[in-house]
Amino acid sequence: MKSIKILLIIWGICFFQKAEASYHFADFRGRLPISISKDYAMPKGVSPDLIKKIYNLPKKGGHGTIAIIGAYDNPTAEQDLAVFSKAFGLAECTVKNKCFEEHAMAKNIKTDSDWNMETALDVQWAHAIAPDAKILLVEAPTQSGENLLQAVDYAASRSDVVAISMSWGGAEFAEQKNLDSHFVSKSGAVFFASSGDKGWGASWPSASANVVSVGGTSLSFKANGSFKAEQAWEGSGGGLSVYEPQPAYQSAYSIYRAGGMRAIPDVAYNADPKSGFSVYAKGRWYVLGGTSAGAPQWAAIQSLGLSASNEKLYADKATTAYANYFRDIVGGTNGDCVYYCKARKHYDYITGLGSPVTVNF
Repeated sequence: MKSIKILLIIWGICFFQKAEASYHFADFRGRLPISISKDYAMPKGVSPDLIKKIYNLPKKGGHGTIAIIGAYDNPTAEQDLAVFSKAFGLAECTVKNKCFEEHAMAKNIKTDSDWNMETALDVQWAHAIAPDAKILLVEAPTQSGENLLQAVDYAASRSDVVAISMSWGGAEFAEQKNLDSHFVSKSGAVFFASSGDKGWGASWPSASANVVSVGGTSLSFKANGSFKAEQAWEGSGGGLSVYEPQPAYQSAYSIYRAGGMRAIPDVAYNADPKSGFSVYAKGRWYVLGGTSAGAPQWAAIQSLGLSASNEKLYADKATTAYANYFRDIVGGTNGDCVYYCKARKHYDYITGLGSPVTVNF
């Protein structure tokens, strides 16, 4: 009976996904997996120093350029980054010192409040994790799939780019596998995308075999503010792609109950708004959460160690020394889909291989 129940749940989910995915790429609009708190006069969220202690990340470092793919114009991105950097004692990152670059994919791009908040989060925290790397903010004129992919293509064409962050996503669609080639860089840049904030279910571009899908966790702290524990976050997107077959790196790892399809996410990172990140925008401080926070920070980890590709991540997790690479998230749930919605040892469909405890994979 239990196996029948699982099959019925999976069938129901896949039927819904296929029905929703009856639209095509031309209809795709990138959605933001982000949670925005009320504003504050001072930083209230997790600080760069604390998150680096939790994930065993170095205080300095970074190679090449981290590309942030966003939509619409953020006219205060550089100024907001300056305030953020000063508040947390980070190195300056400006256009003048050639650390920060903003590339608009068209002229006279409109602004959008939500996307400005997202790009502020992405830019500031990519810089926080890899302060010696350069930051490239690529602005698509709208959030359409076509415009966002053109921005991705631009970043991928740059030989200085080592990591590309995509903190957006949407429902899958039938043609998506034909677009996998957009997530390949001749210079070897690695692509990262948020898995989504609605629990069970695959999203694109996170589901692409050529993308590192980043799920979400929740951090808890002791009374003195130090790290206590990490478990799966209830909002973390995850599951099985309807259209993408299982890639070789997952087949070699033997993910249980994948059924020959692409499983997501691949890795995880703090995403719970209750343990969210301090971000400066609109002249105020905010605490932001969501899986959108993990994509730019994993991109920064790639900049630090230049080894965070799916092929290496799965190979490391398969070894007996996997605790040197990942914190294995074994508690928490993101839905009612039985096996697929529970965190467990090794790989699970909420936190993937786990959260990082190194930059070298």
